[in-house]
Amino acid sequence: MSKTKESVLYLRVRNLCGILGVVLPWLALFSAGIAEHPSSEWWWSISATYYQSPALVGVLVPASIVLITYVGYNTLDNVVTSLSGIFGLGIVLFPCQVCWLDANTPVGFFQVPMHISNILHTFCAATFFILLAYNSICLFTKSGGEPTDRKLLRNKVYRICGWGMLAFELAFAIAVLLPTPGYTTMLVEIVLLHLFGISWLVKGEAVPWLNDKK
Repeated sequence: MSKTKESVLYLRVRNLCGILGVVLPWLALFSAGIAEHPSSEWWWSISATYYQSPALVGVLVPASIVLITYVGYNTLDNVVTSLSGIFGLGIVLFPCQVCWLDANTPVGFFQVPMHISNILHTFCAATFFILLAYNSICLFTKSGGEPTDRKLLRNKVYRICGWGMLAFELAFAIAVLLPTPGYTTMLVEIVLLHLFGISWLVKGEAVPWLNDKK
């Protein structure tokens, strides 16, 4: 059965989200890595590269817009993806706190003090990944009929990605209270973005051996 233009567009949108999620951490770290370093801690957080390179904004903003404009199967699907996109924009609009700037420095689109922006940034980032995890666990796993063997296999991937995002968010929340290395944030962000990207790439049928036979 040939694919309609609409179904092809849906797949391209999903794959675009997945690709942006996977490339974001590496592009942000690379572009910040070749810039002048204001501190030896510049690589401890992908979010911190906001102050050194346009990569974070250039990738996360399009990804968030795609999520906001994404048309899902039902109202719940639309609400979850749209809210994900809104909170994704919040990550950019309210930058995180960094050690090489004073905590009261006005930052971001709204020029709020950095220590306040950091609170909003953390809330937006946590909510962003919680919504993406819910989408992967509860919405991507739905089926219009009797699921095929490959659909059941895809559902396992979706659940691994979704529960993985929640697990790493919880682990990070605990790690904040413990004496962990400063680069822990960066490692958690890389894993979260890859789990998000893999989930959407599978949904976009970018992994042939997981797709149903036509």
